[in-house]
Amino acid sequence: MTDTDFDQIFPLGAPNDAYAQYFTGRSFNAPLTDGSVPVANITFEPGCRNNWHIHHGTDGGGDQILLCTAGSGWYQAEGEDPVSMEPGTSVRVPAGTKHWHGAKQDSWFSHLAFITPGEGVSNEWLEPVTDEAYRQLPKKNGEHA
Repeated sequence: MTDTDFDQIFPLGAPNDAYAQYFTGRSFNAPLTDGSVPVANITFEPGCRNNWHIHHGTDGGGDQILLCTAGSGWYQAEGEDPVSMEPGTSVRVPAGTKHWHGAKQDSWFSHLAFITPGEGVSNEWLEPVTDEAYRQLPKKNGEHA
C-alpha cells in the first residue's frame, strides 16, 4: 500500500492503476457511492498530480465538484492562479474548463470528486502538468521550491 501514516476519514483505496497514465506520481481511488452521481475519494502522494483535463457535458452535466478532506493540494484552471486546497475547501469546476489538481510537493492530499449528471458527460485527458510549472508553485508552507 503506502509508506505513510496519512490520516483521513475516508478509505485510501486501491492504487489508481486504471488512470495511472493520466497522473504524475501515485494516486489511490476509493469509490464511495455509485449510481447517477458516483463519488470517489482520490488520494495523491506528495508531488502527485493529474494531467490537464476537461469534463464535458450539457443540460447541467459535466461540472466537477472537488471537496478536500485531508492533506494539502492544488487546483488550477487554465489561465487562472492556483487555488490552495486544505480540508474543508470546495471547488466547482464548470464543464468545459481545462484544469488539473493534485498534492502539494511535501504533502499527501485527498479529495472527494464527483461529476454532475447530465447529457453527453465525458472526460478529455490532455497533456501533463510540466515539472517546471509544478515546481514554481508554492510549497505547503508558502515557500517556493
